[in-house]
Amino acid sequence: QATYMAKSSLDLGSWGARMSEEQKKEVKARLKNRLEKTYTLTFNKTESYFTENDMLDAMSGATDSWGKNFAAGDQYKNVKTNTQIQDQEFYGKRFLVKDSLQPINWKLGSESKQIGNYMCFKATASIPTDELTWYSFSWGKLRPNAPVNESGETEELEIDMTEVEAWYSPQIPVSHGPSEYWGLPGLILEVSAGDTTMLCSKLVINPKESIEIKAPSKGKEVNKKEYQETIVEKMKEFRSQRMGGRPRG
Repeated sequence: QATYMAKSSLDLGSWGARMSEEQKKEVKARLKNRLEKTYTLTFNKTESYFTENDMLDAMSGATDSWGKNFAAGDQYKNVKTNTQIQDQEFYGKRFLVKDSLQPINWKLGSESKQIGNYMCFKATASIPTDELTWYSFSWGKLRPNAPVNESGETEELEIDMTEVEAWYSPQIPVSHGPSEYWGLPGLILEVSAGDTTMLCSKLVINPKESIEIKAPSKGKEVNKKEYQETIVEKMKEFRSQRMGGRPRG
């Protein structure tokens, strides 16, 4: 069983340029529960179960209900059967998202570093951002279809990629990792993607009590693409309601 600490940096951009250092500190303190999370990965040779450890928002004593709709739910992965099953809740409805594991074309590097008691090696990959964030939503996902050029051919839209850097330890010879990441010749103990880094802070290799790994089994069964389409439809519906009921166009 591995515990991961995830930290996201907050880029306040042009908005931040108009804030004093004091205000910036306040915003970061208020968003601390969104920017810092802990997760548990329970695993055996072939299966893993990844879940966020619930943290109440210290500021209000409540969890962030809007953000919950776009957060990753509990995730079961089986590297032998190439299966991922994720428990997602979206606006009070429960979905069981069943699909194959995220394909990752890792490039293994020779750089090494020590994480805790383990010697780790570096691996990098480039993954389409939309595939990593299939359970989430951004208005950018509502972009129109690919543009057509003068000769009537469809121009290819540029695919937004996320650069991923992972550190894995062959001393723990399983190909598991946190979140969507897996497929290296050792457990992934650290992974950085976009503005988030997940680092393994605690590792128990042979727990005294064996922990059973069960795949989630409740909810409407869909695949990742169908789940994404469900979210997009719902968000379009919200938008058209806000714009006065009638969808335009």
